Amino acid sequence: MANQDYEERQQTQELGYDPNFVPDSVKSFVVHLYRHIREKNVYEIHQMYESSFQTLSERLFKDTPWPSVDAVAHYVDNDHVFCLLYREMWFRHLYARLTPTLRQRIDSWDNYCSLFQVVLHGVVNMQLPNQWLWDMVDEFVYQFQSFCQYRAKMKNKTEQEIALLRQFDQAWNVYGVLNFLQALVEKSTIIQILEQEKEGLEQFTATDGYDYNGGSNVLKVLGYFSMVGLLRVHCLLGDYHTGIKCLLPIDISQQGVYTSVIGSHITTIYHYGFANLMLRRYVEAIREFNKILLYIFKTKQYHQKSPQYEQILKKNEQMYALLAICLSLCPQTRLVDETVNSQLREKYGEKMARMQRYDDEAFAIYDELFSYACPKFITPSAPSFEEPLVNYNQDAYRLQLKLFLYEAKQQQLLSGVRTFLKVYSTISLAKLASYMEVDEPTLRTILMTYKHKTHAVDSDGKITSNADVDFYIDEDTIHVVESKPAKRYGDYFLRQIVKLEGVINEMDGIKLD
Repeated sequence: MANQDYEERQQTQELGYDPNFVPDSVKSFVVHLYRHIREKNVYEIHQMYESSFQTLSERLFKDTPWPSVDAVAHYVDNDHVFCLLYREMWFRHLYARLTPTLRQRIDSWDNYCSLFQVVLHGVVNMQLPNQWLWDMVDEFVYQFQSFCQYRAKMKNKTEQEIALLRQFDQAWNVYGVLNFLQALVEKSTIIQILEQEKEGLEQFTATDGYDYNGGSNVLKVLGYFSMVGLLRVHCLLGDYHTGIKCLLPIDISQQGVYTSVIGSHITTIYHYGFANLMLRRYVEAIREFNKILLYIFKTKQYHQKSPQYEQILKKNEQMYALLAICLSLCPQTRLVDETVNSQLREKYGEKMARMQRYDDEAFAIYDELFSYACPKFITPSAPSFEEPLVNYNQDAYRLQLKLFLYEAKQQQLLSGVRTFLKVYSTISLAKLASYMEVDEPTLRTILMTYKHKTHAVDSDGKITSNADVDFYIDEDTIHVVESKPAKRYGDYFLRQIVKLEGVINEMDGIKLD
């Protein structure tokens, strides 16, 4: 413990940082933020949170933490809830700019526990911007993930760090994290609120979760975003069924409060799409990736100044990689918009052609794209401190990669069947068996496998088909049913009209001698 404090004091001295020094601009910031929170002025809170906090961080605290909560508390009447909110921002800034010590990770956990306890059991008479409430849930899950990865890297741990890990074994415990998120969902009654909204009895989505009657939005919106947090945690643990189940109350086919914050929108669809990919629900994954990628393509220029901009671009690239995987395993290009398709071909056209071959090179590409685009999986349990200190950090990732590649290898047989089925409308079993150089019983097994692998169970328990080519067997003849995409002529004609208008405008601009 003493060693830990010494480590932090040394870090403080090296950075030339005095936690008790409060510059005038910070004094002014906390006083105004406190006043706006008390007045429930969401617009001003949002401006200060999104803009002023970032500006001050960039100008004064590029590589040092903000002043300690004790140093600013007396400027805000030592308000307990405000101090918890300030510390939440303080730790988030620390994680973004510096490397937190183990002690700081534990302190951040304690702060989240105190903050969520107040929200769950106290009377929180505040309105906070959706962006801030989303960032709270997002950061809570991120710090849990970061802690699990830190703890799994046992190789370079000092005796003091191991002693501290043993002592605070409840900090960032997986059950604690899941319980808080679940408690926020239940206490907020958000599932019932969304149900009532469908019957026209609630206005939650219409008001973006804000309460215009002078009430508080904090518990309700935290409960709402906690459903996305639960999806993300379960994806990190490799439990995709439970993750999707947690998100079910939110209708992602519609605009919702989750789409009001770009980070929340992207996180939701990224994890939802990834979970569907791992559950072989490729059509659902393709549909959602296509929608979000088109949305990012159209709106990303508006987020260039946002602190989330780099994260938006990174997730955008990862989702293109996941879409390339989905379309290689389940060729359904008709589900993909032309704009997204052209971007995809530019980024992964060559790799996708090689992935169709199902040789060693193809599996190497599947491996590469999956490793680049998958979430950073975690092992939630603490390693054994008695055994030799090794790194367990990659274990969870390797397991998910192994499961994914095993699935991709099983698709290898199906690619051959699909190629033949696309050529014929009817073909005898004997003929197809000879083409594929297998006997008839083996072919029947392959065809049954094709049926199994191209069908998945959706969230409602219904069996849905992922196949663009299907078939049925009548006696010894295979009858092929190719799903014909509904042709969309409207888009084509609109594009041609726009092109023609452009040509006419150019011609009008040419002056003839």
